[in-house]
Amino acid sequence: MTDSTATTTDLDARLEKHRVELTGYCYRMLGSSFEAEDAVQDTMVRAWRSYDRFEGRSSLRSWLYRIATNVCLDMLNAGNRRARPMDLTESTPLAHAALNPRPDHTWLEPMPDARVLPEVSDPAEAAVAKESVRLAFMAALQQLPPKQRAVLILREVLAWKASEVAELLGTSVASVNSALQRARATLAENGGSLDTATADPLDDAQRKLLDRYVAAFEGYDMAALTALLHEDAVMTMPPFDLWLRGPEDITGFMTTLGSACEGSRLIPVVANGTPAFAQYKPDPDGKGFVPWSVQVIEVSEGRITGFHCFLDTARWFPLFGVPLHLEP
Repeated sequence: MTDSTATTTDLDARLEKHRVELTGYCYRMLGSSFEAEDAVQDTMVRAWRSYDRFEGRSSLRSWLYRIATNVCLDMLNAGNRRARPMDLTESTPLAHAALNPRPDHTWLEPMPDARVLPEVSDPAEAAVAKESVRLAFMAALQQLPPKQRAVLILREVLAWKASEVAELLGTSVASVNSALQRARATLAENGGSLDTATADPLDDAQRKLLDRYVAAFEGYDMAALTALLHEDAVMTMPPFDLWLRGPEDITGFMTTLGSACEGSRLIPVVANGTPAFAQYKPDPDGKGFVPWSVQVIEVSEGRITGFHCFLDTARWFPLFGVPLHLEP
């Protein structure tokens, strides 16, 4: 191996060590799984090409974050703001339910934990990281102007010092502190908070709740499902802008417009710091089960408060590493 080859291999390895945390940062900035991975790849290419000009005045990690921030800010200049259905429309009574799709770039997208949450030994740090990729917090982040978003993520999620953020953004500490204060106020207005982070894996009660949910859903037992849903539970189905609130409308939809899901199978995955499932519904040809959605489940106070069904399975199932067909 030549010296140049060895140097290239070493640099590749050093850059690659930061991929997961950079993907998490770009995902929080952009709200899109695939745009985040594109942004990180662009960051890596830019870093590799300009490494000979990296003077080591900051750490390699800080330098990569500076590049990634610039990449994300450039992407956000297009003005697109990702959202959930409930951020765009009022809930629809079941009697008026209609499945109207919107373009892919409208929607906040799900993400497997393993792609955005690096392994950390501090339980409190891990809890904040998980909370910061939950769909509700991600949706609140999207309400912030891009630079405020960057400041809040770097300060509140990644625990950077104000002076470090100021250096990264080429601004003053006072400007960073002002941006953080405004971002916190906007986040509070939109229901975004990291204060409820808890250092869990799932406890026994939550595991039992999810077991009951799987049994109810696979058995299409609406009475059992109703017993698990919070009275204000919501169901969303991007790319459709329809969303439903309350057990009566949710189960009513499942037995009418959604009746083709009867007989489904659920495979556990993990997304956005919460439990999730890859849902397969019966193949109309009778040959096993075909992909239908990735369900991201939200749980609070012993009840399911939301299940968000992302239907573009040609994109989501490969991302989550689950098969595109199940045998009978």
